[in-house]
Amino acid sequence: MQSQNPLIADFVKLANSAAGTLAGMGREARDAARERAKETFGGMDFVSREEFDAVKMMAGKAREEAEDLKARVAALEAKIK
Repeated sequence: MQSQNPLIADFVKLANSAAGTLAGMGREARDAARERAKETFGGMDFVSREEFDAVKMMAGKAREEAEDLKARVAALEAKIK
């Protein structure tokens, strides 16, 4: 049921416009904050998750190889003595 009062119709239009404007301002503020954060953190020496995981995997493999070599050296030293 629509109101026949033009004053109420104008008020509803104004309220809808204000709500849309506030929502747009909120989106713009959020996007601006994200951009500022990217600029701030972009200058720092952070690594991506993929780079971190790759280096972590390489370190684990190197650790395993070092343990294997350690065992081989111990076995060779046991043969010498």
